[in-house]
Amino acid sequence: MQERGGASYFFQGFELIRTKGLKRFVFVPMFINVVLFSVAFFFILDYIQMGVDYIISWIPDFLGFVKDALIYLLWPIAVITVLLIFALIFGTLANWIGAPFNGLLSEKVERHLLQQDLGDEGLIDAFKDIPRTLGREVAKLTYFLPRALGFLILFFILPVIGQILWFMFNAWMMAVQYCDYPFDNHKIGFKPMRAQLLSHKSHCFGFGLLVNLFSLVPVVNFIVMPVAICGATAMWTERLREDALAEKVLDNAANAR
Repeated sequence: MQERGGASYFFQGFELIRTKGLKRFVFVPMFINVVLFSVAFFFILDYIQMGVDYIISWIPDFLGFVKDALIYLLWPIAVITVLLIFALIFGTLANWIGAPFNGLLSEKVERHLLQQDLGDEGLIDAFKDIPRTLGREVAKLTYFLPRALGFLILFFILPVIGQILWFMFNAWMMAVQYCDYPFDNHKIGFKPMRAQLLSHKSHCFGFGLLVNLFSLVPVVNFIVMPVAICGATAMWTERLREDALAEKVLDNAANAR
């Protein structure tokens, strides 16, 4: 059997969100994503237009040909720049709001893939996990912010190279964000989780690249969050679960001594 790449798990997520028994757990994460990204794009277009108009206003009227050229040049650069930044910002916000429901969806997907009973846990149980899941999101944010600051500086100092580096950084953060849900469901710490992802970095990075890319596509990005949760859980179940749980047992035994 040929080894699967990380991208294939993301595409598997599209199949899983349509699976009977899982659909009801997909609704809340998808609804949160639709609302936030709709609001984001509504404001993004206005801010892009304002920014382009502001830059153009500095050019004298007699240089009209320069203004026309800049409009064609600035719009694609502005759109790419704003999408790259807002995709992560609003994606992070959506994950903060939806964290308990995302964890619940991941748990149900794992049980489905392991051919186990889905159980009767529902939204009420998800609300009970809010303190723990928000604590985990804080850990991700603490990991993200200092690194994001450095990449953002490069983003504006070196526009083209900075955009590429920011895109790659986003891809890694997407892998961290979505692969973390099944780890957290099994009470595996944030640091051991990152170590496991690094040991499978080619798969995780390939997965994150697809999540990041589809997050930039209007309309499609409405369903990216539940698709990514399902895909990341599929990768956990098939590739990460055995090593992660074995490592957890060893760590618990070491701590008990």
